[in-house]
Amino acid sequence: MILDLTLKSFFELREKKGLKFVYDQILYNYEKVRQTNCIITSNFEALNFNNSDLNGKKEFFGVPVVIKDNIVTKDILTTAASKILEGFIPPYDATAVKRLKEAGCFIVGKSNLDEFGMGSKNKNSVYGACLNPWDITRVPGGSSGGSAVAVASRICVAALGSDTGGSVRLPAAFCGVYGLKPTYGKVSRYGLIAFGSSLDCIGVMASDVNTVREILNLISGIDENDETSVDSSAFPEPVIKKRFGYLNLNEFRNHIDPEILLTYSKTINFFKEEGYECLELNLEFLKYIIPCYYIICTAEAASNLSRFDGLRYGFSLDATETELDSYYLKIRTLGFGEEVRRRILLGNFVLSAGYQGRYYSKALKLRGRVFRMMEEVFQNIDVLLTPTSPVLPPRIDESQTVVQEYLMDIFTVLANLCGYPALSFPAGFSSNNLPIGVQIIGNLFSEDKLFHYAELFERNHEFNKAVPPILIC
Repeated sequence: MILDLTLKSFFELREKKGLKFVYDQILYNYEKVRQTNCIITSNFEALNFNNSDLNGKKEFFGVPVVIKDNIVTKDILTTAASKILEGFIPPYDATAVKRLKEAGCFIVGKSNLDEFGMGSKNKNSVYGACLNPWDITRVPGGSSGGSAVAVASRICVAALGSDTGGSVRLPAAFCGVYGLKPTYGKVSRYGLIAFGSSLDCIGVMASDVNTVREILNLISGIDENDETSVDSSAFPEPVIKKRFGYLNLNEFRNHIDPEILLTYSKTINFFKEEGYECLELNLEFLKYIIPCYYIICTAEAASNLSRFDGLRYGFSLDATETELDSYYLKIRTLGFGEEVRRRILLGNFVLSAGYQGRYYSKALKLRGRVFRMMEEVFQNIDVLLTPTSPVLPPRIDESQTVVQEYLMDIFTVLANLCGYPALSFPAGFSSNNLPIGVQIIGNLFSEDKLFHYAELFERNHEFNKAVPPILIC
């Protein structure tokens, strides 16, 4: 059994014990946590572990990586956890996946998620809910829950997820791992099944900062297949001011778990004790960003998901005796889950002729205003520290209204609306041994600042080395 699976530890084990030994241990871990339902499609059987001679091999040869199932992988089933993509085998790799393969990484599986990335609990999956390895009666967070569980369970060195409003960072916090949403455009979206095109990012999850950094370096860069991709090397190196901002949470205090508030306070105090200046911020627009985000993302989802008609690929029905409109209605009703149908309806509503000006146009204006306000904030600080989630991982059977679930994203959607990079890192545990994450948000292309702060915290704490009980029981 492997209880420490970072890039550094993988390289050491590969050198000393050989690749087959490492994968035997990873497969043992996978069997221990199979009940979490984190993997939709296993690819272990397709991999060749018998080549023990590493001479001439690439540095990242054999590094095990898990890919979220809404990122296409050539010749491997890709469904976005939806019935409507039942049986879909892509003929090409997403750019991020292609770059991992070219570096020598092995794709060991496709991870569970909320259908099309829509959800905060990883319960909205046609394959069933994913379970948290720290407590299998609780959710792992969503929508990239399977990727977070795979990293926490030591069945991969790193995992790719997608982040539209916190879908990498929230499960990272719930599962006690690192989760990075990079600057919009830093990583190509080519091959990512679209949810909200102006919000979506492919992100990285791993057990330490260095692994996140190295995997990000492999997958980032300009891509001719994605016109929104950017060559970030053209931007100047960020200068560390050793000054960070933190939120005045008085207005939200009654809606945040007390143990999260305590962990957040301890994290702020740690950086103060390390000699960093801090600035308390009162961001009044926070109360408006959840409705702003959900208006924009549902509008974009309604447009993006209109391509799924059951005629060209995926789930289909016999259409010979059905009118086309009736066929569309039936296929999309049966093929999409409840949450996806809800967001398509909301999106079409806010885009309709009578309501577009009242909702969608105003949300876009607010988005621009928030970005301008945040640009002023970042003139004075390196990064902004916030809680990642206002709550601890809810129980699988815990009843929440749709609005309550949407509010779980209150601290994460800011980065997506503005295109900023954001990193959730393990910052502590609750009294009942549930992970708690703290989020760092930086200005555009300031990922190195995020890594600087997170590495300083990591060197002085070992929360990321804690092992979920499911592995050691």
